[in-house]
Amino acid sequence: MKYITGFFVLIWRIWMIFLAAIYVLTIGVFIVLPLASFEKTFPYIYPLIRYWGKFVLYGTGFRIDYKKLVPLDPKENYVFIANHTSIMDIMLMLTILKHHPIVFVGKAELLKIPIFGRIFERICIPVDRKSARSKALVYPEAKKKLDKNLSIFIFPEGGVTNDKEFKIYLDPFKDGAFNIAIETQTPLAVLAIHGLNKMFPFNWFRGYPGKIKVRLLATFETKDLDVKKDKVALKEAAYNTILKDLEQ
Repeated sequence: MKYITGFFVLIWRIWMIFLAAIYVLTIGVFIVLPLASFEKTFPYIYPLIRYWGKFVLYGTGFRIDYKKLVPLDPKENYVFIANHTSIMDIMLMLTILKHHPIVFVGKAELLKIPIFGRIFERICIPVDRKSARSKALVYPEAKKKLDKNLSIFIFPEGGVTNDKEFKIYLDPFKDGAFNIAIETQTPLAVLAIHGLNKMFPFNWFRGYPGKIKVRLLATFETKDLDVKKDKVALKEAAYNTILKDLEQ
């Protein structure tokens, strides 16, 4: 029975890749890629990027239970953070953040994916976490995007936790998101994603469709904060906010 279930899960996951590829090879190549070369056009193509996320997420059988425990100012830019649980986190965030065009800071390995890599390079900020130079370039790129009235999205764990037993709620946070938020005086918005690590893990033979619980937990003001004095406290506050919600 386990092998039969695994087979159908594999087919389901291949279906997800098919949906993602179809959109990338049509809308992505012929509309998003050309227009993404110009920063002024990003807010106009963001709905198409969002629809990619929605197309894949809903087409794979997921639904969303999203609640804002705090309001977001539609005229404000944010540095968004969330726990990283699955590749579906990307589609989820694109789907729920309608009024705040987001630019993801993502791993540079994605640049190697044919066609998608070119689109990724233009609509995201690639970072090679093993390269000090690459990491140093993230801040000026993020500031440039924030100055263009765009928001930044970072998964501060630096990757998906390698926990096959689902016992680790949250890995330690890296500094990048908090450095950017403080240095640019941009509010930090904190979200928690529940259960997606089990629903769509990094395992070809595990997973299931269903309703994803996601909560906007808090926003932290960063005006008048100093990186050296306040970064650790801000990082700890954000970490504990997410961890407390995940443990409930």
